[in-house]
Amino acid sequence: MSYLKDASRWLLAATVVGSGTLHFIRPEVFIKIVPDWLPAPRALVLVSGFFEILGGLGLLLPRTRRVAGWGLMALFAAVFPANVTMATHKIYTDNPWILWGRLPFQAVLIAWAGRSAQPDDRDAKGGENDHVASD
Repeated sequence: MSYLKDASRWLLAATVVGSGTLHFIRPEVFIKIVPDWLPAPRALVLVSGFFEILGGLGLLLPRTRRVAGWGLMALFAAVFPANVTMATHKIYTDNPWILWGRLPFQAVLIAWAGRSAQPDDRDAKGGENDHVASD
């Protein structure tokens, strides 16, 4: 089970680090989906990219895993309006299954980040018998 949890965590980390990197390489792709009512689209794209990278790397370190997971959950919720803009303005595709199917996927990402933020049993200090009271 630990192998699957590790693999899942690494996959999410690689995904968000890759996505965050794209925010810097091709910011115009993300600027296009920032809602009109938000100020400074370029700055928002770069800041969100930075925190995606930071969160992804943070998931890989036991000491920062929890805060990184919570940060990614907040980030995934914060960027939801961009996904709504993409769907309502048919940005990048006219396929409604892709546009509208992307919206509930944010909940999957939030849950995935939450699961990835949980410590492994081997991360606990002192070993597996910490819960046993000593005499």
